[in-house]
Amino acid sequence: MRWDEQRVENDLRLPGVGAGTVVRTFDAPEAMGINFHEVRAQSALNHVPGSRYGFSWTVNPFRGCSHACAYCFARRTHTYLEMGAGRDFEREIVVKVNVPELLRAELRRPSWKRELVALGTNTDPYQWVESRYRMMPEILAALEETETPVSVLTKSPLVLRDIEIYERMAKKLPVSVNLSVPTLDEEAWRATEPHTPSPAARLDAVAELRSRGIDSGVLIAPLMPGINDDPAQVRSIVERAKEAGATFLGGVALHLKGEVKDVFFAWLQAKRPDLLPKYEALYGDRAYMRPEQRKHATRALKTWGRSRAARSLSSRYGSTMSAGAVSRAGGRGAGDAEHPAQASPNSPGQDPPAQPSLF
Repeated sequence: MRWDEQRVENDLRLPGVGAGTVVRTFDAPEAMGINFHEVRAQSALNHVPGSRYGFSWTVNPFRGCSHACAYCFARRTHTYLEMGAGRDFEREIVVKVNVPELLRAELRRPSWKRELVALGTNTDPYQWVESRYRMMPEILAALEETETPVSVLTKSPLVLRDIEIYERMAKKLPVSVNLSVPTLDEEAWRATEPHTPSPAARLDAVAELRSRGIDSGVLIAPLMPGINDDPAQVRSIVERAKEAGATFLGGVALHLKGEVKDVFFAWLQAKRPDLLPKYEALYGDRAYMRPEQRKHATRALKTWGRSRAARSLSSRYGSTMSAGAVSRAGGRGAGDAEHPAQASPNSPGQDPPAQPSLF
């Protein structure tokens, strides 16, 4: 690989990451203070039992995410690596450098049934460091070669770098490339997603994807009471999504499990102490809001459409697959800010299954 302004350290390994790990840093504004732990994984495809999420397989080339979204449900998975769900999740990024070669080998197995593969189910596959490692083009090439459908969720217009690949794939396979846009309000965006690209740029990416004939939806998620759930804020995203020609739109109310609740409440204390009493009442002894509270949080959200991937699943599984599972594959009501196939807006939803083993 060729690197710009990079440095390699061998003495910055953290517990749980693995012996022999190379730790790389980059002299770029987006990467200041971030360590990238290069590991060699044992597998690329992660099996999701039961298809309850609308897909059975995922690929996650990264663990941790430099976007640093205060609400990200994937934060708790960093604790499996003996790292923290707070700063470590944002600053100690695990890069599975051999995922493309592993995926190519796994997809060539005679047992592979060309089922839908989802990317972006844990952390963003197009977070900043993908611009350096460039694993996604190789991942997509492996999927295309084996005629495997794919669904992607990201917060980054970096996805447009690979638009020609998606355009070519979409002519022969179910392909869905989705953008998460929780808010267009600049204050709310900068406070909750401090290192993400502009929401407006994400919607521009949807328009460009649609102009190339690629399914692209918008996920307004998570909807956070008092932060981005005001009907006027939501309507502005809906209008922009329609203008962009989005194939579908969905969203879900915020949920807070385990360590994520601790991180988010610390964020509230620092950034929005005025909302602490409200959130203590909503989430103090629970991970999800009550049904009537969720309904209020999603009151301005009117979902529409289904992706080609969802239609393909419906056609393949017919009556054996529930309507909810089909919608969660990337159509009506899909969405968590980091997970495109989680739950309908007014259902509690579930966290995606964690990958139990890194290597």
